[in-house]
Amino acid sequence: MTRKTAGAGPEQRAAAGVSLASNSHSHPGIHHLKTGIDGLNDILQGGFPQGHLYLIEGDPGTGKTTLALQFLLEGMRGGDTVLYVTLSESTDELRQVAKSHGWSTEGLEIYEMIPPEDDLKPEAQYTVFHPSEVELADTIASILQKVDEVKPQRLVFDSLAELRMLARDPLKYRRQILALKRHLSGRNITVLMLDDRTSDSNDDLQLQSIAHGVISMQSLGRDYGINRRRIMVHKLRGSAFREGFHDYVIRKGGLQIFPRLIAAEHKPGFERKPVRSGLAELDDLLGGGIDTGTSTLLTGPAGCGKSTTAFHYAYCAAERGEKAMIFNFDESTGTLLDRARGLGFDPDPLLENGMLQLQQVDPAELSPGEFISQVRALVDHEDLRVLVIDSMNGLLNAMPNEQFLALQLHELLSYLGQQGIATILTLAQAGVIGSAMQSPVDVSYLADTILLFRYFERCGEIRQAISVVKKRSGSHERSIRELFMERGKVRVGQPLVEFEGVLTGVPRLIGSSGHREGSAGSRA
Repeated sequence: MTRKTAGAGPEQRAAAGVSLASNSHSHPGIHHLKTGIDGLNDILQGGFPQGHLYLIEGDPGTGKTTLALQFLLEGMRGGDTVLYVTLSESTDELRQVAKSHGWSTEGLEIYEMIPPEDDLKPEAQYTVFHPSEVELADTIASILQKVDEVKPQRLVFDSLAELRMLARDPLKYRRQILALKRHLSGRNITVLMLDDRTSDSNDDLQLQSIAHGVISMQSLGRDYGINRRRIMVHKLRGSAFREGFHDYVIRKGGLQIFPRLIAAEHKPGFERKPVRSGLAELDDLLGGGIDTGTSTLLTGPAGCGKSTTAFHYAYCAAERGEKAMIFNFDESTGTLLDRARGLGFDPDPLLENGMLQLQQVDPAELSPGEFISQVRALVDHEDLRVLVIDSMNGLLNAMPNEQFLALQLHELLSYLGQQGIATILTLAQAGVIGSAMQSPVDVSYLADTILLFRYFERCGEIRQAISVVKKRSGSHERSIRELFMERGKVRVGQPLVEFEGVLTGVPRLIGSSGHREGSAGSRA
């Protein structure tokens, strides 16, 4: 078995991960080592507690090697001596991984233990002892000798699958890992052991009981789009950490991990005030407008004016000098801007000065954690005031299933509400008219205010109606008004007092037919 060392060195990596400061504090007296990944530092409440052994497990392709390299390179930036012991990948392969992320490997100590080609010859095979007995003892002894020679503060062992195959017997495998742990623990070395979980035995659970901390990395396939990757800390003895799954992506520059949002960590502190739409009749319908720190759901069939109304709120907020952001899941940015200009808006100056921002989102390429991380960055660093998500149908497609949508959306809306953000959501219902309309998911209970949009027939034409069915933060009109979007403007008409059954799509005339605002001859 050949044993050779290779160099690698000071890290010049791209920023990897969104910087999300933790609101909890580590236990006093524990020194945490930074991992090189901001999101993972946040989850671990500062990093890995020094001087212990940690198990990083995950299927092939989940990013274990990338995480390990970031951990070692971060140590080198702080002046630590580091060592990468590899039984599964060659030095050249590791260098290629680092190069793909733009990292320098100069000065990084790599101890490669891969059988040479000579070991494949018949005369190189053992004949007296079982090969596993000789190779396992030889491998462990060589690793310990190299550790004593280099004296690293940070050590990565890649991977345990090779040791498991050499040991053959679970008892022997456990004893060897315990021996490694005892030898390393007395030297104050922080060790990451990588395991690709290719074994079908119960060795994984045995190893988890030995390790000081356990982190699992998952790659979940979807029927369409990119895989969704998640990381979870199963245990971290003597130290606090964020429980649950956290989304992450692998990009040039390393892993970007998005810690799960916990709204309770963010304290409220804002003055509640109305957010005007720029349409006096719509503000009257809402009893003065929607309020800061609340969420508003615009729901109705496709094409009935939800996106236009949401854009109106964002545009008017930007004109007042309040930053507004629109995440557009359904239509292209160009189509949205052309439609806005056709209704009398001039968004170009607001887009140039940054008060209005538009981002087209592809739900097949986005994880929920990454989306929430983008929203948090806008709130924390860009003083966001109005947020539009158009639409919830697109966001739903980025989620694995409905219960995750409701849970993550609840945390997001709670966080935004505590920060005083006016959040506007659109939700397209299936169907067009009457009782046949259904929502793909019920999120109405999460919203503070609900605006209901409907089509209805009047005088041989298809019209649009708008009404407020819920507002937690104050009073509102109970009337149903007509909504007009044509001839270069948007406006809300007077209450439809002469009809009933407007929400069914087929209204019945109950009053005078003389008042016909919005008819072909009178519409502006």
